Amino acid sequence: MSKTILAIDIGSIITKAVIAEVDEFGDIKVLGHGFEKSQGVKKGIITNIDLASKSIRKAVSDARRIAGNNIHSAVVSISSAYTKSLNSIGIVNIPKKDITIKEINRVMETALYNADIPKDYDVLHVLPYNFKVDDQTNIEDPFNMNASRMEVEAHIIVAQKSSLSNLKKAIISAGLEIESIVLDSYASAIATMSEDERKLGVAVLDLGGQTSSITILRGNSIRYNNFVPAGSDHITNDISIALHTPLNVAEKVKKEFGDLIEVSDNDIELPIIGDNTNTNIIPLKVVHDVMVARVEELLFILAKYLDKSELRDRIGSGIILTGGLTKLKHIREFAQSIFPGVSVRVANPTVLKGLFDELKDPSNSTVIGLLLYKSGMNTQYEIDNNKQLLHNKEEQEGLSNIRLHANQNSTPQIDDSSVEENRDDEILFKPLPGLNENESSVTAKIKNWIKQLF
Repeated sequence: MSKTILAIDIGSIITKAVIAEVDEFGDIKVLGHGFEKSQGVKKGIITNIDLASKSIRKAVSDARRIAGNNIHSAVVSISSAYTKSLNSIGIVNIPKKDITIKEINRVMETALYNADIPKDYDVLHVLPYNFKVDDQTNIEDPFNMNASRMEVEAHIIVAQKSSLSNLKKAIISAGLEIESIVLDSYASAIATMSEDERKLGVAVLDLGGQTSSITILRGNSIRYNNFVPAGSDHITNDISIALHTPLNVAEKVKKEFGDLIEVSDNDIELPIIGDNTNTNIIPLKVVHDVMVARVEELLFILAKYLDKSELRDRIGSGIILTGGLTKLKHIREFAQSIFPGVSVRVANPTVLKGLFDELKDPSNSTVIGLLLYKSGMNTQYEIDNNKQLLHNKEEQEGLSNIRLHANQNSTPQIDDSSVEENRDDEILFKPLPGLNENESSVTAKIKNWIKQLF
């Protein structure tokens, strides 16, 4: 059974809406998209609900027209500017010794209960990064294990209640409903990292228009995230001030002539702010110096956050750069000098079926990540903003419900109700009858072996 998703990324510069369809195998096909210049949003924060709503409505309208779908519910990004994060621990006893979804939900809720969450904040994500079963730590998946006690360490991301309310009002004013709210940097990480990078540990630096963030992931989940209210727009402003030229001209100069490594000896003729008759002759070296100063400052702040996290030695696969600022020439080489000894790469979002060329740009990592998140690529056993535990497990009670699926590498399900059971691809084990003296020794051995397995 297919499912349609509307993803909305409310950025400081551009508001983006993408409609996609997820089939029963978890494959995503993009159907339509819409981009609109953001209004009423500054540095990731909604400053005017009516203007922000107009941008959302226009972007969604364009996406609907291309997709031919009038979907009304959406998964929406929220800026890291609104959020804080903290770690917490939950411990529970397992009375019946078998760990089911009920027990996993209970230990996650215990971690949430134990967290010292500020009263003006609401939970956005509860992300487990380490399970401990009895004396065994670093358990990847405790489901179906036998134990008397289970412990979880969780990374909890919370958002300001007032900011969440303003975001919801902007969405509702645009004639839409919110299905899920996802941290923007979390979505960007989902869209850009590989499975190997997730396992080895990776830091994702999302360098946007007016905001930038760092998200460190290792194993199953986010371990650290932080935010800087600066991005590529600040470079444009600095060039405009330094060269006394209009902002639109400064943006064009940045894109066409900006280079973080190579320095040009040429000059450029530019118009003067407020002067329609005269121009200035400016050395391109000035543009280079302004850009280097701003980008260096931004990356140094993010480097300090990396040190603050105390996880630098845990990012075995290095650093991923994404976001609009990564389109600057030689950004990877420049970042490599700021993060010596760490591998750095620039990442575009995951390529999906039907993906329009406009969406393949690194500035679209967040909106593509929202689609992936809603298709089931969230952290296993995550508690979302709706206080729901996200998982892809089927409850199993006794041997009669244990199933061996033929395809062990199938894509995780979005939810159990959307998947049709295929009885031809699975073997059902019924309860084993008791052994008696008349049964052959071979049969007895087989049944004893099965008992040990299950």
